[in-house]
Amino acid sequence: MTGYINTIADLEAQTYGINNLPAGNALLKQAGAVGGIHTGHDGSPSFSGSGISDVSALYNIVYGQKVWSMLNREVNALSMISKRPYSSSGWRVLKSRPAGGSGNTFSVSSSGTATLSELGDDSPRADLIGGVPENAGLSTAADGLGPIAPTYAQLNMSPKVIAHQFDFSELAMEMAQIDDGIGDIRAQMREDMGKHHAEVQNKMLVMPLENYQTAALTNIGNNYTSLMKVVSNRAEILASDTVLGDTGASASTIDAKIYGNERHTAASFLDAEVDFGSGYASGDVRSLTLTRLNDMIRNLRLAGGSPKVILTGYDTIQALADLLQSQERFMDRKEIVPTVNGVRGTKGQEVGFRVATYYDIPLIPVKDMPQTGGATSKLSDLLFLDTDHLWLSVMKPTQYFEDGIANGNPFGVGTLGNRALYRTIGEVGCSFFRGQGKITNVQ
Repeated sequence: MTGYINTIADLEAQTYGINNLPAGNALLKQAGAVGGIHTGHDGSPSFSGSGISDVSALYNIVYGQKVWSMLNREVNALSMISKRPYSSSGWRVLKSRPAGGSGNTFSVSSSGTATLSELGDDSPRADLIGGVPENAGLSTAADGLGPIAPTYAQLNMSPKVIAHQFDFSELAMEMAQIDDGIGDIRAQMREDMGKHHAEVQNKMLVMPLENYQTAALTNIGNNYTSLMKVVSNRAEILASDTVLGDTGASASTIDAKIYGNERHTAASFLDAEVDFGSGYASGDVRSLTLTRLNDMIRNLRLAGGSPKVILTGYDTIQALADLLQSQERFMDRKEIVPTVNGVRGTKGQEVGFRVATYYDIPLIPVKDMPQTGGATSKLSDLLFLDTDHLWLSVMKPTQYFEDGIANGNPFGVGTLGNRALYRTIGEVGCSFFRGQGKITNVQ
């Protein structure tokens, strides 16, 4: 059933039946058009065709598709990362080079023995890293030609079901049309709940790290994994745990566990580049400086990352603009279009959004961005994301379901009214943690 689903376009076509709708019923999205949106309100269909005679029959398609388009085309955290079909629950990531260690730079040594084990060492002898004499024998340690291999780790995730249910009584539907009511209450609630469904998913992606460390929030794992958790490291987890008064249990069992692995015991390949200072106590807050941002970008590039976007709050963008202006420097601006494939530049096109840039990296304002730190006056955190290695695995794009008395089936919902539901299934994945960065604890 899913063998032909190789792209998000394939998944959308299967979910929404895009290929079966008339071309005139379309909404521009990404680089092409998707169908069904223009009929997203009660009334006569704007198209005709056999089997498509009643708009109500398209509720499952139209409204879900409209919200899915919203998720991918607004300027927010969710739209900035690419979407992939959920084709596998596991993937492999590189833990260490075949030789030379797992750090940002290749490490060699001026000492050591010409043994077979030395060839794949974290710091092999500088003369045993690949240069061999003529006609060198295979598996000869002294020649530096013994077998070596990189090491990998298996990561895994489970799809997360994001759902919001709502209902409205038959009486409410009728009264809404009189007494200065809002008219079609079904259409109004579908619109408002659709916006809420999209907004909540964006909120999940920037959920503060400390919410994973709060024992009472036992269901936090049912949400998408937050980017604040993905882009973290052992040092930050221990520092934030200390401030919360929990130095063991939550760090080792909730916050530090990610994709079936843990990063509490020791630093590892799961650690992102995080600049939080010396701690998260109230006196540890730092000033936001251009040097701090420059250091982050440099460190990420040294690690092999390439930041595509910087996510932060409006307050931090304003503070950065003030810093640049004080040095008689100004932010450049770039036109971007959020798509199902993540953000991309669209120079010369009239669609999209104009955003500020820093070193040509788009600064994406996210209204729900957390402000991590103990200071009373602090700025929103900054996420530096290499979206080539960060994605949302989508099992089911947003779908809309509705049944009840207005559909001729009160027994289906058990009330004299209608019940409706928006649902999206997916999860965030990451294959290169060192290419992701975060700055927190700034004012």
